[in-house]
Amino acid sequence: MISAQEIEKLFKEELKLIKDESLRQKTIDIWVAACKQGGWETLEELEKLPFTLLTNCLGVNFIEHTKAVTHGAIGLAKGQMDAYKNMPYVIDMDILVAAGLLHDVGKPLEFERDGEGGYRKSRSGKIARHPFSGAILAAQYDIPDGVINAIACHAKEGEGRPQTIETVLIHQADYGTFNPMVMKEKGTLIE
Repeated sequence: MISAQEIEKLFKEELKLIKDESLRQKTIDIWVAACKQGGWETLEELEKLPFTLLTNCLGVNFIEHTKAVTHGAIGLAKGQMDAYKNMPYVIDMDILVAAGLLHDVGKPLEFERDGEGGYRKSRSGKIARHPFSGAILAAQYDIPDGVINAIACHAKEGEGRPQTIETVLIHQADYGTFNPMVMKEKGTLIE
């Protein structure tokens, strides 16, 4: 079973950015629970998972994607905070980082091994895509509602739904990592 210490080591740099110790620990605990419920027992298994089943990931794995989205959202937030003389809204960086780390935490429930060296959508994933399963899981840990909003609304399920600023930034960072892969596979990415 994947331990809290292993999750803490895996996301060491990102977790250090969460100042609220309780939120940091809940983020770790939710990851451990997702891995346990999904049946993933080692970090090596997590690091082999593709970040999506919808397109060719071109070698980018689930953990790399999670880190890229987290850092991308931080970059978007910092870009605004550095450029705007008067910030039109408050960005909670603790919520943003936790949301980045947890935005796809439902994927360990959504994916399973296909028995042929690949992956497929699990029964759980067919019933509820990762934004739903991840938000439900996170809500069990009394995590702030801004994190739950980001998990639930970061993908197509959130289109047209009310969103926090942190959710908007996570959504943009997520699509900024996903869309180029889709475009490259379709031959529409200009390189």
